[in-house]
Amino acid sequence: MTETLLEIGNIVGTHGLRGDLKVRLKSGNPDFLLTTKQVTLRLQAEEILILDISRQALHKGQVLLRLRGYESIDLAEQLVGAQVLLAEHLLPDLSDDEYYWGELKGLQVVDRARGDIGRLQHLITTSAHDTYVVKGRFGEVLIPAVHQFVLDVDLDARVIHVDLPEGLIAEEQ
Repeated sequence: MTETLLEIGNIVGTHGLRGDLKVRLKSGNPDFLLTTKQVTLRLQAEEILILDISRQALHKGQVLLRLRGYESIDLAEQLVGAQVLLAEHLLPDLSDDEYYWGELKGLQVVDRARGDIGRLQHLITTSAHDTYVVKGRFGEVLIPAVHQFVLDVDLDARVIHVDLPEGLIAEEQ
């Protein structure tokens, strides 16, 4: 049986000379990444690395990781841009209306009035709320991930149902 891996963040830079990597989480509480002992990285060339963590800390809203075998800035820089993946069983359980980014990426987004909007491509995390970046027939649409607009997430059908207000989408004329 193959373990399901979920994307939880990205390596966005280095910190210091000993190879610490800055991880920007897609959303949520970073505690689970501060206690796990191993992480999977998907490099930009789609190569997968499974690495042991030798140090982890929270720093200015980001998690710093030091990975065995990459304990210098020269080695660590090779990993910048990689996706950080964790086995689904290592992630904490969420409430019924919460989801991990890896579960949502690629889902079809359907608006109550306009029908198919497109597919969920990216997630922007802000202090106020997450924002879904959907690409489709209206181009790129930014949807605040709040209950007011997101009606339902059906992981089995791979669809997110939304009810968007007028003006959020640049309507085709």
